Amino acid sequence: MLTLFLQAQGGSSPMMLIMMGVMFVGFYFLMIRPQMKKQKQEKNFQENLKVGTRVVLTSGLHGRIAQVQDDGFVIETLSGKLKFEKAAVSREMTEARFGDKVKAAEKADDKKETATEEKK
Repeated sequence: MLTLFLQAQGGSSPMMLIMMGVMFVGFYFLMIRPQMKKQKQEKNFQENLKVGTRVVLTSGLHGRIAQVQDDGFVIETLSGKLKFEKAAVSREMTEARFGDKVKAAEKADDKKETATEEKK
């Protein structure tokens, strides 16, 4: 054990630098990259919300988007309309509650639109 400590004190060996590099690459792929991907997905989700979408805020408040503004949303709840920042929107309620049914309905709407366009 004493010889390991003496060898480590001798100077920076190439093996130590390689191990530090491997650790950095590991941290990047296991921690930093997934976090950046999650932030990007969340930003895209918040940018693509439309009027009429039912959402749940980070505070637990449920409501429907009444207006979309540059800096936030106006959320309509049972008690009235409230303005919130875009970052306060946690998830879309219609997708969380109905899941695949909403996606199937959207696909059906897309098919109807393409059929209408083809007829023109």
